[in-house]
Amino acid sequence: MTAADSSVRRRREGRVVVAGSTHRALGHWYVTAATVLAGSFMVAAGVWALAAPHSFADFANFPANTHFLHDAGAFQLGIGATLLLALAWRDAPALALAGFLASNTVHAVNHAVDLNIGGHDRDPWSLAALSLVTGIALVVRLRQLGYVVGEVNTATTPALAPFVRQKTALLTTYRRDGTPVGTPVSIAVDGDRAFIRSYEKAWKTRRMRNNPMVDVAASTARGKPTGPAIRARARRLSGPESEHAARLLARKNPLLQGILVPLGHRVLRSKTGKTVHFELTPVDTLAGGSGG
Repeated sequence: MTAADSSVRRRREGRVVVAGSTHRALGHWYVTAATVLAGSFMVAAGVWALAAPHSFADFANFPANTHFLHDAGAFQLGIGATLLLALAWRDAPALALAGFLASNTVHAVNHAVDLNIGGHDRDPWSLAALSLVTGIALVVRLRQLGYVVGEVNTATTPALAPFVRQKTALLTTYRRDGTPVGTPVSIAVDGDRAFIRSYEKAWKTRRMRNNPMVDVAASTARGKPTGPAIRARARRLSGPESEHAARLLARKNPLLQGILVPLGHRVLRSKTGKTVHFELTPVDTLAGGSGG
């Protein structure tokens, strides 16, 4: 094969990779848009059937039965909630339990409200008991997941394995005099690296700029350690690397890191400065890599 042939082949392969990436991106956005549309439609229809059953029956051109329309609204609401949660939740049992809990709880309320129309006195209590059992199962499942319902990547180094499904970690940074300062942060893992988010004017951001060596330990939301700490080196990211870190955090914690924290950073940007992201690399990994 000549050099010219090799060059042509590389260009063709490059075009194939770009085309494949574009198709995947378009497919992702189409699936997302269709899910949002379907979920929103079902939620709207469910609320309509619940709030104004006779209006809903007139629109659908079917005879009105208040209780059956209420139940139809409950089931539509549950389907819509499941579709919308599926955009962020990646665990099938948790997703199914949450959708059923939403639908059945409204169903139980319907039977309590419509007792004057028909049914049995025991129906609301039986359905409420089923919702209670489902709610407990959902809490148990969420605890098994570490309350991380989003997408997580795998760790390729043992030091980071405990943080794959860890919602919060205690990040310890050091002042110039060596005094340790702990701060609870959200953390996401990708291979042999972990990622955290801060803001420009935060004290921990300044401390990591002066001393990139940090300690990281699994913790509660309030920063109480629940596991051993590892030593890591922090590196501030920019450009595509920072965007990649933001996506990982948002996929793992869709509500907190996908919506609430970014919104808070935007609202308070004049006081806190811009959002910044850091890569954390365990020092054992660094030592192993340099030894090779």
